[in-house]
Amino acid sequence: MTTTLDAPAPAAPQPRHRAANRLTWLLKQRETGIAVAFILLLVVTTAVNPNFLFSTDGWRDLTLTPAILVCLAIGQAMVIITRNVDLSVGSTLGLTAYLAGRLFLDTGLPVIVVVLIAVAAGAVLGLINGALVAFAKVPALVITLGTLYVYRGIMLEWAGSDRINASDIPPGLLDFGTGSFLFIPNLAWISFALLAVVIYLMRSTRVGREFYAIGSDPDAATLYGLRDKRRVLQAFATSGALAGLAGILYVSRYGTISSGVGQGIELEAVGAAVVGGVAIFGGSGTVLGAALGAYLLVTINRALPILGIPDFWQQAVVGALIIGAIVLDRYFARRQHDKLLAEREDS
Repeated sequence: MTTTLDAPAPAAPQPRHRAANRLTWLLKQRETGIAVAFILLLVVTTAVNPNFLFSTDGWRDLTLTPAILVCLAIGQAMVIITRNVDLSVGSTLGLTAYLAGRLFLDTGLPVIVVVLIAVAAGAVLGLINGALVAFAKVPALVITLGTLYVYRGIMLEWAGSDRINASDIPPGLLDFGTGSFLFIPNLAWISFALLAVVIYLMRSTRVGREFYAIGSDPDAATLYGLRDKRRVLQAFATSGALAGLAGILYVSRYGTISSGVGQGIELEAVGAAVVGGVAIFGGSGTVLGAALGAYLLVTINRALPILGIPDFWQQAVVGALIIGAIVLDRYFARRQHDKLLAEREDS
């Protein structure tokens, strides 16, 4: 009679080792670096002027001001991950904000109906971008640069020198835009909820995984039968819808709408996504990083005057951050590529 001896089961990793591995993984994430930079900026600026953080207005500005940019940065991140870019979001924000103002002023529609119309209008404007990119095969940079001016031109023609004032906006919407819950502004809560939904979408659904696949290697994605055109349309439509939502948030916070609303914010949205670790060439990055990038950029703009840095250097610092983020992204991408080549040669 023969007996067989079972091989000993591999020892389970010790809790201490698991914790060390998790800490190592966390420290390697780009989002961790952005969060650390944000905290250091808060600490330094608050040390110079405690009111920057430890005052009612300081805390409110810290949490409220980035909310609109966070919405735009989330949509921008989704587009950039698919190896595209949307430069029209500022004009879309302005156009949908003015549309909402006119609807409030001229029709008296309920707030929720106007919100849905503005978001839908933004989605349509995004779909136009996506259709031109996906089917006309024109680079997104060219298409969205053109629609930036087209959408802005439509708004200038429509609004002219007209101005919608806070008295024309429903008081309930203005109260919501300036109100808070548990010491956090309502608009910040909206951006947090939106961020949580999109994080789940990008991490845990087929749509999100295909966004990354298309951005990593469009040709391979096509060969594998991924619906690349549909995903590009979805990314641009989502970006447009979020820009429409950002337009509503703008109306609820400021109340005053003119033809210049949203000018230049598209570059801030791109900058927030790139600084937050979204690769400008697509295929990597997270919407969480883009949101952190938005908070960092907005806080930098608030902090530098307190630190006594002139306006010119404020813009230069933001530009340097964007350039540095792109350079780092290319460095790590090249390093990863070389590592994969070395592993193939060894095998």
